[in-house]
Amino acid sequence: MPRTFTDLTRHALNGPTMGTRWSALFHMRGDFETVRVHAAMADAVAEVDQQMSTWKPQSDLNRLNAACPGEWIVLPEQLMKVLQAGLAIGEASCGAFDIGMGDAVAAWGFGAVEADEAAIRAARLARRNSAHDILELDPANGRARKHADMRFDLNGIAKGYGVDRLAETAGLHSIEAGLFAIDGELRALGAQPDGSGWAIAVEKPDLHERAPHSIIELEDSAIATSGDYRHWVDIGGHRLSHTIDPRLGMPLRKPPASATVIARDCMSADAWATAMMVLGEQEGLKLAEKLSLSVLFLWHGQPGGTGCGIFANDKRDMRSRKNTAC
Repeated sequence: MPRTFTDLTRHALNGPTMGTRWSALFHMRGDFETVRVHAAMADAVAEVDQQMSTWKPQSDLNRLNAACPGEWIVLPEQLMKVLQAGLAIGEASCGAFDIGMGDAVAAWGFGAVEADEAAIRAARLARRNSAHDILELDPANGRARKHADMRFDLNGIAKGYGVDRLAETAGLHSIEAGLFAIDGELRALGAQPDGSGWAIAVEKPDLHERAPHSIIELEDSAIATSGDYRHWVDIGGHRLSHTIDPRLGMPLRKPPASATVIARDCMSADAWATAMMVLGEQEGLKLAEKLSLSVLFLWHGQPGGTGCGIFANDKRDMRSRKNTAC
């Protein structure tokens, strides 16, 4: 007799990573062994963190950051994959997403050290080159080199890739459907046992409470949100968004409250959400239309309220979207 969804048990796994937590939600038979899966997922995201962290002095990314211009550095395959994606999205976004902003990220206090006035001044005055003009990748030989001094930062893409690794690890353990997340980046595989999509809340951009702005159902897609209301620094009484404007080497001056992007993989959704914050609604929607990206911009409304928006260019196979609520 074939099994039905009532034979399945809900499994929820989670653990620490990258200064936050990862999670995995899926349904399998009641006697499914989760211990090995949990360990494999923890190892997968730990590997991403060890390779791509700017907080770990011995990370592979920091080895590249410390290298002299012209020096080839051998890098692991996963890091090479993320660097390739970062450069490609950097070019496609006309520089709105740029992995070469490590000096500015650190200067403004979004890295492992506090904000530093001298470093901020240097970051703002520095002549800016795009990472795709400076970093040369040699995937066939697993190596990379810089053609000028530059510090790379993957905070706008590494968590999304970590989510993809969670999903890949699930597949290796015969888990064909589930919802996987790190912070505000999520990826859905398949559907829930009853055939419905995975319910994802797009958060209302509010500093003081956590509440949903809208709910969508996601299948075989990923979603990521970048915003100005969860991660920031206070400098001189001014709250500054953690998203750096690559053109100026400083936090965005008047960013949207949030930008949410849906893509096939979470690495891409993560990076494009950052790019859309930098571009803003007007330029972002133009590029989204050109590239057929699914993007939702939200903005802060009047005092005490929050604005609303709709997904633009949404051609994904999703169900029961409720994304125009205010």
